[in-house]
Amino acid sequence: PAMSEESATTPSRPTLQPRKRWGIVTQTVLLITSIATIAVVIAGIAVAPFVRSAAVAEASGALERLADLTAAYVERSDGRRPPDRLIARPLERILRREGVTGYLVSREGGLPPALQGSGISDDEFNALLAGESISSRGRDGRGGRILIEGRPVTGGAVILTQSVDVAGELGTKFLVRIAAALALGLVISVGIAYLVARRLSRPLRDAQGVAHRMAGGERDERLTPRGPAEVADIAEALNALNAALATSEGRQREFLLSVSHELRTPLTAIRGYAEALNDDILDPEQLTSVGATIGHEASRLDRLVHDLLDLARLGAADFHVNAADVDVREILTEAAEVGRPRCDRDGVTLTLAKAARPIHVHVDAMRLRQIIDNLMENALRVSPQGSQIHLAIHTDAAIADGSFAVIEVRDSGPGLSEDDLAVAFEPGALHERYRGVRPVGTGLGLALVDRLASRMGGAAAVTSSPGVGSSFWIRIPLA
Repeated sequence: PAMSEESATTPSRPTLQPRKRWGIVTQTVLLITSIATIAVVIAGIAVAPFVRSAAVAEASGALERLADLTAAYVERSDGRRPPDRLIARPLERILRREGVTGYLVSREGGLPPALQGSGISDDEFNALLAGESISSRGRDGRGGRILIEGRPVTGGAVILTQSVDVAGELGTKFLVRIAAALALGLVISVGIAYLVARRLSRPLRDAQGVAHRMAGGERDERLTPRGPAEVADIAEALNALNAALATSEGRQREFLLSVSHELRTPLTAIRGYAEALNDDILDPEQLTSVGATIGHEASRLDRLVHDLLDLARLGAADFHVNAADVDVREILTEAAEVGRPRCDRDGVTLTLAKAARPIHVHVDAMRLRQIIDNLMENALRVSPQGSQIHLAIHTDAAIADGSFAVIEVRDSGPGLSEDDLAVAFEPGALHERYRGVRPVGTGLGLALVDRLASRMGGAAAVTSSPGVGSSFWIRIPLA
C-alpha cells in the first residue's frame, strides 16, 4: 500500500508508559516476607537432621526399655506359659503398635533366618548368650535400617528389632509441627510488617499530600513531625520549604510592586509631557526643560530595564564572564575620574586610596567596573552634601585572604540596621523599606553587585553603623 510522505519520513516513536512503582507498605511487606521465608527455610533445613537424629535416639532408648521389659516377662514365665504367650498381651500390643519384632533365640537354634545378615556378628551373639546385653544397628532382609536390642534370659536370649523408618515417623511428626509453627510465625510476621509499614508510611503519605498541595500554590500547610528521625526530618524540611516559599513569593510580590511603581513614575511623566506637547499647551521657553525631563525619565527607564535584564541573565546558565588578568588600580582610577564630576556637583568629596604597586586580579573588567559604578551611585545617593565617599583597594591579610583582593566603597549616609544587613543584596528589599523615607534607586543595583561578584569567583558583603555610614566590600580573586 502507498504511504503518505509524512508517514514515510517520520518514524513512529514508542509511547513510554510510566513506570509502576510499589508503595513503601508493599515493599516492606515483601521484604520482611522474603526475609522471614528465607529464615524459615534455613531453620527447617538446619533443624531437620537434628530432629531426625533425636527421634532415632529416642526410639533407640524406648527400644532398650522394651527389651528390658520383654526379657523380664520372659524370665517370669519360667516355661509355665505356652510359647506364643511368653509375654503379656498389653506388652504384645505395645510391641505391635511400635512396629517391634521379637525373637527368642538359643545356642542350639542359633540366629533365626530373619536376623541372619542383619548385622549381628558372631561375637555379639556369643556375648548375648553369655549373659551380656547388646545394642546394635543393622539392616533387614529388604535392606532397610533397623535398631537391634538383645537381652539374655534363662536358656537363651531375647532380640527386639525396629525399623529406623518407624522411628523416623516420630521425627516427621515433629518436623510437621515445627513447620506449622514456623508458617504461623511467618503469617504473624507478615501481619506485623503490614501494620508497622502502614504506621511508618502514614507520615510520608501526609508529607506527600502537603507537597502536592504546596505545588498547587497553597502556603498555609504545616506538618507535625512524627515517626522515625528520618521521616520527621522530611516533615521539618517541608515546613521550612513552605516557609521559605512563602517568604520568597512575598518578596517577589513586593519586588514586582516596587518595579511597577518605578516604571509607572517615569512613564507617567513622559506621557504627561507628551500629551502637553501634542495639545500645544507649553510655552516655547519650557520646551528645553521639558525635553530634558523626558530625556532624564527615559534614561531612568533604560537603566531600570538594563538592570532587570542583567539580573535575569545572571540567573541563566548561558551568562558568560570574560575573565582576564587586569590591574585593579586602573579600573578604580577610571571609575573615580568618571564619578568625581558628579560628586563635585552634589557637594560630596570623593577620595581614592590606591596601592603603590600594581594589583592584578582575574576578573571581567567590564563587570567589575559595573560593580564599582553601582556601589558609587548608591553611595552618592545616600551621602548628604559636604560628606565624603571613600574608594579603596585592600590586599593586607587582616582584610583580604591571601588569594583575594578587596575593594571598599564607603559612604557617609544614614547607615543600615541589622535587619537591613540581612537583606541588603536581595532585589528590591531596601527599596521597599526606604521608598519615600530616603533616596532610593531601582532596587536592583546591590542585587546585581552580589551576583556579579559571585559569578567572578568572589563575594559581596556590607558593614554599617547607623547614622555614620556603610561600607560595601567586594572580594575578587587575585591573578
